[in-house]
Amino acid sequence: MNNQTLVSPRPEARLDAVAAAELVDFYEVPHIEREKKQFVQFLKVDLAHTVMLAEQKILTAEQARAILQGITQIREEGLDSLEIDYLRGSMLFQVEQKLFYLIGEDIGGLMHIGRSRLDQGPTARRLYKREQLLKVLEAVILLRAEILDLAERHKGTLMPGYTCMQHAHPGVFGHYLASIVNKLGTDFERLTEAFVRLNQSPLGGSGLSGTSWPIDRERTARLLGFKGLVRNSRIVREAYYAAEIIGDLSLLMSTLNDFSTDLHIWSSYEFGFVELSDGFCGTSSIFPQKKNPTALEAVKFAAGEAVNWLGSVLATFRAEGTGDIMMREVPLIDRAFESAVGSLRLLTAALKSIEIDTHRMREYADTNWSTSTNLADLMVRERGYSFRVAHNIVARLVRLALARGVETKDVTGALVDEAALELGLTPPQLSDDTVRASLDIDTFATGRVSEGSIGPVQVQLLVAEERASLRSSVSWLATERQRLAGADRALQLRVNELLSAG
Repeated sequence: MNNQTLVSPRPEARLDAVAAAELVDFYEVPHIEREKKQFVQFLKVDLAHTVMLAEQKILTAEQARAILQGITQIREEGLDSLEIDYLRGSMLFQVEQKLFYLIGEDIGGLMHIGRSRLDQGPTARRLYKREQLLKVLEAVILLRAEILDLAERHKGTLMPGYTCMQHAHPGVFGHYLASIVNKLGTDFERLTEAFVRLNQSPLGGSGLSGTSWPIDRERTARLLGFKGLVRNSRIVREAYYAAEIIGDLSLLMSTLNDFSTDLHIWSSYEFGFVELSDGFCGTSSIFPQKKNPTALEAVKFAAGEAVNWLGSVLATFRAEGTGDIMMREVPLIDRAFESAVGSLRLLTAALKSIEIDTHRMREYADTNWSTSTNLADLMVRERGYSFRVAHNIVARLVRLALARGVETKDVTGALVDEAALELGLTPPQLSDDTVRASLDIDTFATGRVSEGSIGPVQVQLLVAEERASLRSSVSWLATERQRLAGADRALQLRVNELLSAG
C-alpha cells in the first residue's frame, strides 16, 4: 500500500475559506459525534459498494483489493484509530481521510464512484436504525413474556375494575395483564410494519438524479440485508421512515405509560394492590417512612417526553419541501430508541419481583356494589323488564342501601321492591337468597361467558392467544436476525474472495 501523509485541513475546492469555528462547533461536531455511533455501518456500506464496483468491472481487481484491504484495516483498528477532523464533516470523509493515508487518494477516491454523501449517509443511518429497532422489538418480546407469566399466575385473581377511577365491575388481574400484552403485541406489529419501510436501500441513488455508471443497486441492497430499494433517486435521502418509527415508538411509550400509571396508583397505600421490590424503589430525604416506586416514575417520565417526538421530527422536516440538507439527520430518534429500550428493560426487570396482594384485591372487588349489573340482568331474564327499567331499580336500590348502611351480603328482596315502588315501577319480588347470590363476586366472574370477558374459560383463551402471538413474534425476530446475519456472512465472504484473488 502507498502510505501518504494526511492532508492538513483545507477549504473545500468550491470554497475559499474553511468552515467558521461557530459553524463547526454548533453543527459539525454534534453531527459527527452522532455518526461515530454508526462507524461500523459506514464501513459496511463501503465494503458492499466496493464489492459491487468490482463485480461490475467499474474497478479493477487490484483497485478493489486495495480499497477492501484499507477498509478492513480501518475496521480492525476501530473508531479510535481515526483522527477526527471536524472541518472535513461527515464520517464518510473521516473514513476517506484514513483510507487515503493507507492507500493513496488516487485509488481510495475511486470508492466514491456512483454514490453521493446523500445516499451513502442515509444507507448507514438505515442500517444503524435497523439494528436499534430490532433491539426495541426484542425488548417488547421480553416484556410481553414477563407479563404473560404473571397473567398465568393470576388468571383467577379477582380485583376491582374501574371506569372514571370509580368501581365499575369486578375484574380479574390476569385478564388485565393479558390486555396489556395485547396492546404491546399491537405495538410490535406496528413497528414491524415500519421495519419493512426502513429496510430499503438508498445506496446508489447518487443524491438526486442517479449516475451514469453501470452500478447494481440490487446487489448492494442484498449484501447489506435490505429487502428492497428506495427506487426513486430523488428521495433516497429522505427520512420520513424515521418519522413513522418515532410515531410508533410514541404509541409504544403510551402503552408503557398506561401500564406504569396503573401499577403506580395500585402501589399507593390507599390501594395497596402491588409493591415493587426495594431494588426498584427510592426513598425520601425528609419522609422516613416512604418507599417510592421509582422505576414506575422513571418510565412515566420518559413517556411524557415521547408525546412530542413525532411533532418534533415533522417540525424539523417541514421547512425542507423536497430539499435535503437537514433531513440527513434525525437526532431525536436515537434518544427515542434509548428511551424505549430502557423503559422496556426496566419494567421487565421490575415485574420479576413484584408482589401482588391478592387478598386485598379481592376484598376491594367485593365492595361498593360493583356486581349490581348482575342483579339488573337477573331482573331482565326472570321478570321481563327492559334493561333500562332494571337499571333504574338497581340504581335506586344502591342509593337506599348506602343511605341505610346495608351491604350486598345483607340486602333483601324487600329492599329491592321498595326501590321499585319509589320509582313507580312494579316490584320484582325476588327472594333474599336470589338477590344476594346475584351480587356475589365469584358468581359474577364465572357468569361472564362473552368472548374476551373475565370468565375463567375466556381468560384462559386470551392468555393462550397472547402466548401464540408471542411465539409468532419470537419467530419473526429470529428469522430476521438470521437473514441479516446471512447477509453479513455473504458480504464478508465476497470481500475475502476479492482480497485473495490475484
